[in-house]
Amino acid sequence: MDRNYTYRILRCAYNVYDELGPGLLESIYEEALVHELQIQGFKVERQVPVPVIYKDKKLPTSLRLDLMVDNQVIIELKSVSEYRKLFEKQLYTYLRLTGCELGYVINFNEEDLRDGIHTVVNPYVQ
Repeated sequence: MDRNYTYRILRCAYNVYDELGPGLLESIYEEALVHELQIQGFKVERQVPVPVIYKDKKLPTSLRLDLMVDNQVIIELKSVSEYRKLFEKQLYTYLRLTGCELGYVINFNEEDLRDGIHTVVNPYVQ
């Protein structure tokens, strides 16, 4: 994936963080990041349902990922004081189920947003 493209996505997250700071609700960051991404020309979908198939059966309950950018990058948003590696495993599952190549878990509840950005790559997509 093009580095300039991913840089532009992350720059949007930094713009939101610089404007709002840490400590707000996840839903506030979601609304602000969607707005910022759209200003920058990205196509963004919120709360995207992801069907789960188990042994050729589509389960009645689907997953919901926070943001999908241009149908190729997934962003999972957090505003938590204690980050858990489980968040990255969840995102990895979303990447696998959707076939997307790249995703970010972004925790806005950090002193420095650089510490809150976690990149997850789907190794099955070339």
